[in-house]
Amino acid sequence: GVAVTVRLFALAWRAQQRRGERCADMARTIEAASSTAQAALTGFALTEQTRQLRPEPAITEAPEHRAPNGLHAEHPPGLQGPGSSGPSPPSPKHPSIGHRTASAPSTLQASKGSLQTPLILFGSDIVYRTDKKKAHHTSSNLARWDRRRCRCSRCSGGGGSSSGGGGEESAVNVLARMATASPSLISAFTSQSRVTSSSSSSSPAIALLHCSSSRRTAAAGFRALHPYKRSRFGFLRPPAVASPEAGVQAEEEVSNEGLEEETVVLPTNESSEKLLRIRHTCAHVMAMAVQKIFANAKVTIGPWIDTGFYYDFDMEPLTDKDLKRIKKEMDHIIRRNLPLVREEVSRDEAQKRIMAINEPYKLQILESIKEEPITIYHIGNEWWDLCAGPHVDSTGDINKGAFELESVAGAYWRGDENNQMLQRIYGTAWETEEQLKAYLHFKVEAKRRDHRRLGQDLDLFSIQDDAGGGLVFWHPKGAIVRHIIEDSWKKTHIQHGYELLYTPHVAKADLWKISGHWEFYRENMYDQMQIEDEQYQLRPMNCPYHILVYKRKLHSYRDFPIRVAELGTVYRYELSGSLHGLFRVRGFTQDDAHIFCLEDQIKDEIREVLDLTEEILLQFGFMKYEVNLSTRPNKSVGSDDIWQMATTALRDALDDKGWGYKIDDGGGAFYGPKIDLKIEDALGRKWQCSTVQAIESRGFHLYSNLLVMISAITNLVDVLQVDFNLPERFDITYVDSNAEKKRPIMIHRAILGSIERFFGVLIEHYAGDFPLWISPVQVRILPVTDNEVDYCTEVLSRLKSSGVRAELCHGERLPKLVRNAEKQKVPLMAVVGPKEVETNTVTVRSRFAGELGNMSIDDFINRIQSTVESRSRL
Repeated sequence: GVAVTVRLFALAWRAQQRRGERCADMARTIEAASSTAQAALTGFALTEQTRQLRPEPAITEAPEHRAPNGLHAEHPPGLQGPGSSGPSPPSPKHPSIGHRTASAPSTLQASKGSLQTPLILFGSDIVYRTDKKKAHHTSSNLARWDRRRCRCSRCSGGGGSSSGGGGEESAVNVLARMATASPSLISAFTSQSRVTSSSSSSSPAIALLHCSSSRRTAAAGFRALHPYKRSRFGFLRPPAVASPEAGVQAEEEVSNEGLEEETVVLPTNESSEKLLRIRHTCAHVMAMAVQKIFANAKVTIGPWIDTGFYYDFDMEPLTDKDLKRIKKEMDHIIRRNLPLVREEVSRDEAQKRIMAINEPYKLQILESIKEEPITIYHIGNEWWDLCAGPHVDSTGDINKGAFELESVAGAYWRGDENNQMLQRIYGTAWETEEQLKAYLHFKVEAKRRDHRRLGQDLDLFSIQDDAGGGLVFWHPKGAIVRHIIEDSWKKTHIQHGYELLYTPHVAKADLWKISGHWEFYRENMYDQMQIEDEQYQLRPMNCPYHILVYKRKLHSYRDFPIRVAELGTVYRYELSGSLHGLFRVRGFTQDDAHIFCLEDQIKDEIREVLDLTEEILLQFGFMKYEVNLSTRPNKSVGSDDIWQMATTALRDALDDKGWGYKIDDGGGAFYGPKIDLKIEDALGRKWQCSTVQAIESRGFHLYSNLLVMISAITNLVDVLQVDFNLPERFDITYVDSNAEKKRPIMIHRAILGSIERFFGVLIEHYAGDFPLWISPVQVRILPVTDNEVDYCTEVLSRLKSSGVRAELCHGERLPKLVRNAEKQKVPLMAVVGPKEVETNTVTVRSRFAGELGNMSIDDFINRIQSTVESRSRL
């Protein structure tokens, strides 16, 4: 015992040198752990021949009872088997198994109250890996690891381990955890550990320290202790804390050491001019490297983008091996620290130089440049490109450890499928290596949340090649979520005074000629179809239909505002290369609404739309917004007075709402100012949600080529527009107080944009782990054996009759049923064993709150309904 204590305080002294002011708290924790360790190790003897820890004869090992999944069927207190209730009493046959003995006092024990053991046994092993992305996530273990507590790189999103060692659990943390363990469970652990010290006098505690300090040993067999205890059906739940005593505080301080991580804020091109220059220069360096390796490659364009840069080349297809060669050459150019020099030349001189190096695409670019003089950027004296800048001063200003080449894709020259297919190389570049690592982690997390993968894994939707690209098939589970979204949308709109419409999917082609779409948007519309002697067209938007509904009768000024809304499916032709899951499709459903109002009602109606937007987005968990007010551009239509009135209406609505916003001078559309609203998801990505735009056609004549509202016909943009144009185009009127005909103002508005895209955003925002109210399956009932299936069927019937979306799964062993429910991200599991059948109850497990315990069916239903109504988590 003395040797153990001395060794522990020696460790504390080393910790003081490494960790400074935190040492005192650790020392207190180690002192508490040492008293427990001494008592725990009293009954052990070190066998000299094998140097393996074994219990003395006074402590009898339990026989190995195997559960169906190969795990131990013996349960320590709090780990009851199916059909039992309450803590299991200590076994008189095996008094050392699963309970704390009186000879093991601990400062931490008192604060834990009746916590018998915080450990989880898998076979004879104690499991909680912090050093690898290993089997505790994917193995056939009965318990699901709680990802909020786990600190592995997979669960914590790339965070470190629980210790500062970069992989293995520190000895300090191990012993702190052991302070709350029973000696018998320490026995289960130490029986797996080998003494690594060659000294015959090495104590068991020292053997544990050797074991924890070796990464290799950790990978081979060392398993740290987990602060959760296992419930009757193998679930994990946090130990109940009786009181916040000093021991608990010390334990929390130790266990949370590894959670202190430095946050890396990723800059943007807008926030950091240095970053923009780095990315632009990286594109040029990459082009130079490509032409050094592939002499016949022709360069085209190479801009910076939101996450890095790209460059398009006319060359043979590239491979991953080629990217590595290009990256290596780029590193070489950066190490040479070549200067970037700006040169101004005449158009003729630029053309002469381009022809001399035979770059045909640069000639086309030169023709499109209207400004003079022409600017050229040189990298040293070896390579140059037409460019307006900006760039860094020299290639050495690029951190070669802070950029990577990511992928190769095909791209048509100038986006025209009739032109040459080019090779586009994408790269990412940052100011520091830490930023690059953070970005790469972000990419991994984004890939984990990719709605296309999750849509397949969770059986939500698909796009069938036999039917055609960009056409979404909603599977039963996805259709349920869509129904919930649409039902919530309809109820909210009715409460806000909207009337719902349903309109046809096709109409005469003349309708789209009146709106201007046929003339200026024909390439994005499907071919017309001949029906009898007339041409019909699949609708690309809903606005003309709603105008026809308005025109069905004469309106008085007393009728306004008139609000109509529709979930209308539209069809737009998209190139196959631009299709992307649910985010860009060829057929989608817009949440279109149109408000017909008077001039003096514009401000109030816009404010009402902003309130409605906030209400709907909050329902789905989106609480962060970015708002921009874009004003009149240089090229626009309409009088100054009309633009001023429209801009003032938008600004006043934002001021009344109390939202902070930025002014984007000149960023409005040619037909009116706009408000851009972007929502932020769980990864910090921003999605454009609403755009408020004002257009005037009353009092002046619009040229026909200005009648198409581009943002209203892009399926990646959600639109809210204040429109003075289409009312004149379709000649809609109302009778004012003087019995004169006037033209109303029409507000276009789509809060979600499209149901398909919004569903994709929801999937990625929640990573498929939907809250209870919107989850396609809210409860999965799991019988322990087939003997409980009949009772489970009765429970299923009662849940469904109460409006709970539930399903029954059986025919497999309980561990597999639990694992399948976890993989399908079912929020609640109701486990039924013999005891539950006898008492007419279920044992409930929540994905978000752990085990909720045993409860009656009525109580279970009431709690679900209450949670759904409040749209919270159970």
